[in-house]
Order: sequence, then C-alpha cells, then structure tokens
Amino acid sequence: MNHFIRLTLVASAAVLGTGSLMAASKNPMVGGAAMYPTKNIIENAVNSKDHTTLVAAVKAAGLVETLSGPGPFTVFAPTNAAFAKLPAGTVDNLLKPENKGTLTAVLTYHVLPGKVSAADIAAKVKASGKATYATVQGGTLTFAKGMKGYTVTDAKGGKANITIANVNQSNGVIHVIDRVLLP
Repeated sequence: MNHFIRLTLVASAAVLGTGSLMAASKNPMVGGAAMYPTKNIIENAVNSKDHTTLVAAVKAAGLVETLSGPGPFTVFAPTNAAFAKLPAGTVDNLLKPENKGTLTAVLTYHVLPGKVSAADIAAKVKASGKATYATVQGGTLTFAKGMKGYTVTDAKGGKANITIANVNQSNGVIHVIDRVLLP
C-alpha cells in the first residue's frame, strides 16, 4: 500500500509540475521553451517568451557576444513581469542609445563570474545565514532563505525571489528571478 501511495504522490506531483521534479528535468521549461544544456545563455534565452524584455536589453547593451562566449557565467534573469514592476518608462528610457552605459551596468549587475548553482548558494546560506557574491558589474548580491525558496537582495534593498533555479547552459547557469536588481 505504501508503494501505491508513493507512486500516486509522484504522479500527482508530475502533473502539478512541482519544483522538485522540475529541477530534476534534463531540459527545464522556461517561458514555454525547453532550455538545453548544450546551448549557450543567449541561444536559450531568445526562446523564452518570458524573457523578451531581457533579450532586447542585452541586445541594446551590446552584451550578446559576451553572454554567448565561453564564460562560465551565472545569470539572474528577470522575467518580463519583473521588468513591468519598474516605474513606467524606465525600460524604454534604459533602451535609448544614450543610456547604454546605465543599461550595461544594470544588466551586468545580474551576472556573476563563474557557475554558481542553487546548491552553492544554499550551502553558503546554511553556513552563515546569508551568502554574498560579487557581480560582474562590481556590486554585491546577498542571498538568504525565504519563505518559498531563496531570495536575492540588491544594493538598494530590493528583493527578488529565485523562481526557477539551475537552468544549466553550455557556458554557465541561469536562475530566473521575479524582480529586476538594481546596483
């Protein structure tokens, strides 16, 4: 009987798409598209319907070649909904050619050098209650255990939740977040 209950729970979890089974998926779904570990960050990101604003920003900042390169990189990828939480006009203003430097600073603040997995973050948080990592931009991101997983806090005190972790790429890893981080 216990075996039957366990199989029922596993089947139910698969139908509901719980995080534990999604994390085990070889090609996790992000924005309605499978993410392939054999493709680089840009090759995967362009297929996510939830990251069209991020992709447009990466193109405007001239970072496509960098994020297509060997890396490795860890990218905290805000969704379109995360960008929509910014004050009205912010994204349009950042995408203007004269604001390329500011846009680049914001985007590189979402990138860590090297490949940092959710397990790496969790281990650091467990050891000291929080984890800090230096970004490519030169700032710091702080991670802590939240109510529904892990949170990342930016320099201005803004908090984002990691909603999808460990989306492995050929040149690093993406963690999807629900807010834009600001240096």
